[in-house]
Amino acid sequence: MAENEQKALQLIAEAEKKLTSSKGFLSSLFGGSSKVEDAVECYQRAANLFKMSKKWSEAGNAFCQAANLHAKAGSKHDSATNYIDAANCYKKSDASEAVNCLLKAVEIYTDMGRFTMAAKHHQNIAEIYENEAADLDRAVHHYELASDYFRGEESNSSANKCLLKVAQYAAHLENYEKAIQIYEQVLIENLEEQNAEGFTEAVKEYDSISRLDQWFTSILLRIKKQINDNPDLR
Repeated sequence: MAENEQKALQLIAEAEKKLTSSKGFLSSLFGGSSKVEDAVECYQRAANLFKMSKKWSEAGNAFCQAANLHAKAGSKHDSATNYIDAANCYKKSDASEAVNCLLKAVEIYTDMGRFTMAAKHHQNIAEIYENEAADLDRAVHHYELASDYFRGEESNSSANKCLLKVAQYAAHLENYEKAIQIYEQVLIENLEEQNAEGFTEAVKEYDSISRLDQWFTSILLRIKKQINDNPDLR
């Protein structure tokens, strides 16, 4: 067994010992909380050693233990951070566990009112379903949730990027009406906001499922040129 892995297992055992010894009544009066903090540190150190050994599931498990202890202690931010750490490890070994950890982090962030962070991790979940799990329906669902959270925080550019993903996969799943509605919505929003880059991307995506005729394309190019030449145009 590799040296780092052996050290990690020793730290796990040490953490469990500290937790066991912190459960008694007298211990809870005299230093129980500090033993829990020490156990958290042991789990985190163990997780990093497992990462160095490329033991991704073990690293994820250790970060989850730390996250659970933070949650019980009321340290929401630290708990969410460790769940994200765990998810990043699980991504390399177990996509479903990565999603579970990200969902726990999202729940914490929404409870804290940190909706931009929740949006980012819904987007991360969508990407896992898109790439690792090959589940387009769930990918679309989480891209839609991410878009809603981003838009609620006035991050319209990020919201529209997620919507374009929804449209892309709606088209792939032959739901062309939904795809076209999204492309038209994003086209109009980018035009109103004078967002030439976003407008170009929306046109490109729209054209991939509904070939634009030459006249319409020329009109769109003129609109794009006006956006670039007249940034104050409304």
